[in-house]
Amino acid sequence: MKKQAFNPYLPSWEYIPDGEPYVFGDRVYVYGSHDLSNGWVFCLGDYVCWSAPVDDLGNWRYEGVIYPKTSDPLNKDGRMCLYAPDVTVGPDGRYYLYYVLDKVSVVSVAVCDTPAGKYEFYGYVHYPDGTRLGERAGDEPQFDPGVITEGDVTYLYTGFCGRGDRSRSGAQATVLESDMLTVKEAPVIIAPGCMYSAGTGFEGHAFFEAPSIRKIGDTYYFVYSSEVMHELCYATSKKPRDGFKYGGVIVSNGDIGISSYKPAGKVMSNIGNNHGSIVEINGEWYIFYHRQTNGTWFSRQGCAEKIKVMPDGSIPQVEITSCGLNGGPLKGEGEYPAYLACHIFNLSDDRRNAKIVQDGGDGDENEGYIAGIHDGVCAGFRYFDCKGVKRIGVTVRGYCGGEFNVKTAWDGEVLATVRVISANIWQEFTSEIALPDGVNAIYLEYKGGGDPQLKSFTLYN
Repeated sequence: MKKQAFNPYLPSWEYIPDGEPYVFGDRVYVYGSHDLSNGWVFCLGDYVCWSAPVDDLGNWRYEGVIYPKTSDPLNKDGRMCLYAPDVTVGPDGRYYLYYVLDKVSVVSVAVCDTPAGKYEFYGYVHYPDGTRLGERAGDEPQFDPGVITEGDVTYLYTGFCGRGDRSRSGAQATVLESDMLTVKEAPVIIAPGCMYSAGTGFEGHAFFEAPSIRKIGDTYYFVYSSEVMHELCYATSKKPRDGFKYGGVIVSNGDIGISSYKPAGKVMSNIGNNHGSIVEINGEWYIFYHRQTNGTWFSRQGCAEKIKVMPDGSIPQVEITSCGLNGGPLKGEGEYPAYLACHIFNLSDDRRNAKIVQDGGDGDENEGYIAGIHDGVCAGFRYFDCKGVKRIGVTVRGYCGGEFNVKTAWDGEVLATVRVISANIWQEFTSEIALPDGVNAIYLEYKGGGDPQLKSFTLYN
C-alpha cells in the first residue's frame, strides 16, 4: 500500500529548504541547501539528496550526502556554507550542480554521472579570459544560481536584491557555452529588484532572491522570492533573457493573500524567507517551497502543493496544506503527528507564537512536535476526508490545565472540547465529537494555563 504524502514531505527531523525538484527517469529528486534543527545560521550542512517514485510521493528515500561543503577549493576548511543549489543535465548527459558559497560572489560547479551520486568539483563559471563571473569590473555579485539547459546552451539565473541597496539591479541571466563553465553572453537583468521596480509591473513583488527557471511549452517561467520574502512569485516570457512580465504569487508560507477561508492579510503561520520551484509529476504540476521551524529562520523544511497552470498560462495562488503531494485530503482516521500543522497562529492578545521543534540534536531521528503553546494558540491541519468520526484524542505533555477546542475552521464553532492536565510523559486525552462527514480542516485551539506540548491528534471512527 502506498504511503500517504504529508507536508513537510521529508521526515520531521530533516531540514532541506530551497528545494529544486526534478523528474529524472521514474523518480523525482529534490536538491536544496541543508539546514540543521539547531542551526545558528542558514545552510550549515553538506548537500544531500532525497528522491521518491513519481507514482508514490509519500515514499521518500535518502540518497545520502552528494557533495560535502569542503569539496570546493575555496572552502577546504569548511568555514563557508553551501547556499541554495540547482542542477541541470548538460549536453553530455551528465548532471551539473551549480551553487554559491556564502562569503564569495562567484558560481561554483560540480558534476556527476547520475542524479544522486557523488558530485565532484568541476570549476567556476568564468569569462573567456578566465575572469570569474562576479569578479569582473561592473559585475553584480552572484547568488542563488538557477539553471536550464537547451541543446548546447545553458542559461544561468542569479541574483540578490536587498531593500535600500541600489548597487544590485535585479535578477541576472547569463548564457554559458557547452562546457557549462564559460560565459558565452554576459549577464542581463530580466526582473527588477525593489529599488528599480517602479513602472515595471513588478511593484510590490519585485525580485529579492531565489531565482529558478522552468519551461512549459514555449513559455519560460521565472520563479523567485519577492521583496516581501514569504512568497514565491513568477514571471513569464517567450524568450529566456528578455520580455519577462510579472505573473503573480504562487504560494506564501504564511498563506498571506489567500482569502478563500480568511481575510487575505491574516497570517496563518510563522513566516520567513522562501525558495523553491515548480515541477510536473505524472501530468500534475506542483510548487515546492519551505517553512520555518524551531522558532528561527535557520531550520527550514521543504513543503509542496499541487498547482494549476491555467489555459492562459497563469498560476493562481494556492493554499498551504498538510496534505501537499498526497493528491487529495488525508484519511479521516488514525493518528497524525502535530508537526503536520500548516497553520500555527494566535487568537489571543499574547503575540508569542508556538513552534515546531524536535528533541535531541541535529540528525537525531526524533519526531517533531509543537512547543510553546499557551492560551489562544491554534494549530490547523488541512485537509481530511472524514466519515463517521465519533471521537478525537490529543497527545500532550508538560505543565498545563486547560482544554483544546476542536473546530473545522479557524473562526468556526467548537465541535468538541478535550480537557488536558499536566503530564511528564506523552499522554492522550479524548472527547466525543460530532465531526461532519466530508472534507474537513482540523483546528486545535488551546484555552487555559501552562504550556502544553502537542505530539499528535487521533481521529476515531
